[in-house]
Amino acid sequence: MSLNVVILAAGQGTRMRSDLPKVLHPVGGIPMLMHSLQCARELNPTQINVVYGYGGEQLQSVVCDDDIDWCQQKEQLGTAHAVQQCITNLQKNSESQTLVLYADVPLLQASTCQSLLASEADLTILTSINEHPAGYGRIVRDDDNRINSIVEDKDASPAIKAITEINSGIICADTQLLIHWLAQINNDNSQQEYYLTDIVELAVQGAKSVVGIKCEDHTEIMGVNDRVQLSQVEACYQQRRRQQLMLQGVTLKDPDTVFIEGYVEAANDIVIEPCVTLRGNVTLEAHVHIGMNSVIIDAHIGRATVVHAHSHIQQASIGQSCEIGPYARLRPDTVLADEVKIGNFVEIKKTRIDTGSKINHLSYLGDAQIGRETNIGAGTISCNYDGANKHKTIIGDHVFIGSDTQLVAPVIINNGATIGAGSTITSEVPANKLTLSRTKQITMDHWQRPSKKNQNESKS
Repeated sequence: MSLNVVILAAGQGTRMRSDLPKVLHPVGGIPMLMHSLQCARELNPTQINVVYGYGGEQLQSVVCDDDIDWCQQKEQLGTAHAVQQCITNLQKNSESQTLVLYADVPLLQASTCQSLLASEADLTILTSINEHPAGYGRIVRDDDNRINSIVEDKDASPAIKAITEINSGIICADTQLLIHWLAQINNDNSQQEYYLTDIVELAVQGAKSVVGIKCEDHTEIMGVNDRVQLSQVEACYQQRRRQQLMLQGVTLKDPDTVFIEGYVEAANDIVIEPCVTLRGNVTLEAHVHIGMNSVIIDAHIGRATVVHAHSHIQQASIGQSCEIGPYARLRPDTVLADEVKIGNFVEIKKTRIDTGSKINHLSYLGDAQIGRETNIGAGTISCNYDGANKHKTIIGDHVFIGSDTQLVAPVIINNGATIGAGSTITSEVPANKLTLSRTKQITMDHWQRPSKKNQNESKS
């Protein structure tokens, strides 16, 4: 059996009040359209069609995937009209099915779609029970509980508006029948649009089987039309992701304050304190502890590493049993081996640090390579930028660098070297020796501290 997936993404989303097409607004840090595409791909379809209208170039620049057929809807004439734009692309063999999804319904799960695909009906509709159904199309059933039609909210009578079973808009149909029904739809309604929901009545009139499958989790079919609904969908998404982490063995001290914006791979016995953000592709190994108000972006954190409060880690790889922060910043291309300590108010960028080395306080190391068991004193900086180009600092094993040292790159500090506090190092430092650069300290014996003039003297 072949499966066509059609994702409707043509709406401008004027209620979003944004220059960004509605379906590119993120949920969990990922554009809504990408959520729908991910769901579709999990179904292993024969093809995926995305119907676009407003902002089509922006959509295609964000989604640069070769497995998508892009179909333009030049005029926004309704959902049936949108699906018609894909007809020439659809696989039309006798066993072909077509699944219609919406790019502004980002919480739908592939497992729910599988239940539609498993139906043997000619037309299967995903429905839900909603105690507050205003705005949704209603599922109208006959006395034998068979679906007769779907009536849009704006066209519904008071009696139909009282129905609580709603249409999600998501359908699965025999492809040949779907094409046949689409050709018969008219726009005789209050919106003067071609409604995809009208195929239900056409299927019933043609004695074709129509089945409604209820979605148990109504949040899966929540759509987004404005930023209020976007925030509601975001809240549901976050709740889902937090529950997944906790079921994997992660302790969230205050779940409602942890935000996940991307893909998190987490082992067991991890502790995450309040107000933490995990963004991008994040891997956390077992027994990691992340302190409150920390931000982790596109990073790998090794087993039993502790990230203290208020630390910011981006595009970094951290080994096992490290200690980071508090108030540390690890910038892109930072690589830490095992048992490395990065202390408070330390910033690291594009630097590799080997096992057991320590940078405890108030330092900056950029474009550097640091060996094993090396200690970097407080206030040390690598002067890696000359105003035009970046230069590398290489520090060997078992080096001790005193506080308030400037390492003017390019420079090499060889194994076992000691650098005295307050030094400015501009050339290679030999191994196993003390190197320092200081001006001579002098004391002025007859110096007298100035005193303030009194007000009468200053006026005169």
